[in-house]
Amino acid sequence: MTPPKVKICCISSVEEARLAVACGASALGPVSAMPSGSGVIDEDFVAETIGTVPRAVVEMELIRLGRALPGVSLVQVIHVTGPESIDEACAVAPHVNAILLDSGNQKIDVKELGGTGRVHDWRISRTIRECCGKPVFLAGGLRADNVREAIDQVLPFGLDVCSGVRTGGALDESKLHPFFAAQRQ
Repeated sequence: MTPPKVKICCISSVEEARLAVACGASALGPVSAMPSGSGVIDEDFVAETIGTVPRAVVEMELIRLGRALPGVSLVQVIHVTGPESIDEACAVAPHVNAILLDSGNQKIDVKELGGTGRVHDWRISRTIRECCGKPVFLAGGLRADNVREAIDQVLPFGLDVCSGVRTGGALDESKLHPFFAAQRQ
């Protein structure tokens, strides 16, 4: 089995972008304004950072851009909060290129859109992967000590990690190396 692709999210500097790529990231996720989560950075800085890394590892999930420009892939985030997430993923799957399963919660006052560090029910994620017919990216509480189990349970196309490879909000090389080692096992 080919190891899943890895996107390092919440990239907040050129140095973090370079470190993530050097450690094995196949995609980067700079994050602009959102109501919660780590890694929120200014959109001008996102553009500056994008210009400094190899184009092959840059990922901008901008739905408006995708609609305006044919050929841009759309990735829909589904917050896995319970079995109802299966129906939500199956309903959106025909309209997107991939689905990202995360542990956020949009039903609370301050919306959680990612970067929570919480693991969700991977059995639900596996069911979504089996029934939606689209590549699935798994996010939510992934760390070096649980990423192998997550891969084995869900069999995702890719992984999206933020807080599991950071210390004090900064990308941590000492967490990246064991994460990638476990991912490649």
